[in-house]
Amino acid sequence: MKRFLILFLLCCCLPLTAQQREYIWPAGRMPDAQPGQIAAMTDEADAPGFLPDAHRIPYLEWFPAPADSVRKDVCMILISGGSYECCCDVGLIRYWKEELTRRGVQCVNFVYRTPRPEGLPIYQTAWEDGQRAVRLVRSQAEARGFDPEKIGVVSMSAGSHLALLLATSSQTQAYASVDYYDSIPCHINWAIVNAPAYVTSDAEDGTPATREGYGTDVTLSSVFAFDAKTCPMSLHHGGKDPYSPNGSTLVYRKLRQMGVPAELHLYPGKGHGAFGFERGIEFMTQMGYLGGPEPEVALMDRFPEDLVPTSYHKENVWPDGKMPDFQEKQCTPYLEWFIPEHRTTDAIQIIYSGGAYVGNGTEGFEVAPARRYLNALGMTVVTMKYRTPRPEGLAKHTSAWQDLQRAIRLVRSQASAYGLDPDRIGIMGSSAGGHLTLMGVTSSRHRSYWPVDDLDTLSCKVQWGIGIYPAYALTDGADGYNKTGGNDDSALLVPEFSFDLDTAPMLFLHGDADGYAAMNSVKVWEQLRAMGIQAELHTLATREHCFQQTASPGTGSYNWLDRIADFLQAFR
Repeated sequence: MKRFLILFLLCCCLPLTAQQREYIWPAGRMPDAQPGQIAAMTDEADAPGFLPDAHRIPYLEWFPAPADSVRKDVCMILISGGSYECCCDVGLIRYWKEELTRRGVQCVNFVYRTPRPEGLPIYQTAWEDGQRAVRLVRSQAEARGFDPEKIGVVSMSAGSHLALLLATSSQTQAYASVDYYDSIPCHINWAIVNAPAYVTSDAEDGTPATREGYGTDVTLSSVFAFDAKTCPMSLHHGGKDPYSPNGSTLVYRKLRQMGVPAELHLYPGKGHGAFGFERGIEFMTQMGYLGGPEPEVALMDRFPEDLVPTSYHKENVWPDGKMPDFQEKQCTPYLEWFIPEHRTTDAIQIIYSGGAYVGNGTEGFEVAPARRYLNALGMTVVTMKYRTPRPEGLAKHTSAWQDLQRAIRLVRSQASAYGLDPDRIGIMGSSAGGHLTLMGVTSSRHRSYWPVDDLDTLSCKVQWGIGIYPAYALTDGADGYNKTGGNDDSALLVPEFSFDLDTAPMLFLHGDADGYAAMNSVKVWEQLRAMGIQAELHTLATREHCFQQTASPGTGSYNWLDRIADFLQAFR
């Protein structure tokens, strides 16, 4: 007996080895213990010979430390989903571990009690386990070589509901203290949250969102405290997830109201699943969790000249003497065609800049790099200079909107002659140009000018739109910065967007810290989803207006053009 006790004490004092389990509760002191619950991943629980009584206590499973050559002072807790009925994401845990470890992150798998407890909220025992797990992880920071204030989580589904509890509610004690470890703080420092379930009030009883997260009486679940230790997050959600993506937009909005940096990544046509882990890595890079970001690089320095041979053609938008609402002070609008010699698609992308409807151009950082990038992918690009400055006596966007509708008709009329598809045309603009894109996408059935010739019998409907930090989309910033950050219920979509029956799918890219608020993009995304139109959205933590003008390698602001290429795959 004495020999056994000595061996036991030695084992307790030795550092944990690769993938060794650390049970998180002392014997006999686990709160709310229930005989029907186990703590095991499904690959183990489903294996022949599994003994439930040997798997009652939740645990941490520490993975091997990263190689010294890449090691960071960071730890990530990996949390599986499974409806609070099991811990089923065996493949995801393995994938996250591999991707994070090779980047120098210490990883630990957290396995909590399931199935749902009887007579308690569905999350209660998992939340108790989660707070305890964070405390134990923090207690090992020095021994394992990571900063106790650099602990993040990555999660899925019910595990993401648990992650949100850990991220927003650490100041609420989930259980009564059982020993010394419960004096250690249980907050986390950031979270990558995939497909969080049960987040809207129509799902908080543990079901898919019964009303898809919609309704004036559907709110963000009240279980999340959003206390003073609420941490930055990267939220990822599929647009067709029955555990509604509106849950993620509501969490994102709350974080913005609190001034907590966050990212929101919404994927069109995707159901329940974990998408875009690379965006989570970009988020960690931008926030400095993987070490200080590299020096920023100017976008124009990355794309200083044309990358592939193209044919070029320039033309005025309007016939002589037929420009509607002509004003002497405004510039003459024109189009420039750039058709690559080796095309890979018959689709056409129209691009134009922002400029507050005061000025605009086709050679600056908002147009030329994207045009060169898409040309190099084999796609035809048409750049447009629209009339500025703002017209007198008319709404700020009126003449630019007229120019855009006419430009789309011009491109459609000439597409076939160039061997292109007249029914695969998209538009893309930044800032005021993003507002203009929303006009083009949502209001093509709304005539902006009286026809001037037969060309105006053609449709100005587009098949997609790309809004880069669109301005002026909400009533709290209809002519400037968003006064409330677009976060209040009083900030509504501006009335000039018709959202007619020809409204097209969109991609949005927006800096989270933009004074022309990211909620411009988010609230349009919500409206499109309410109409049954699937759109894609990416916001970028800490980034302001013109996020892409200079950016650090490895961040979303640096890789933004790749998001455009991904989105366009559906239209090429």
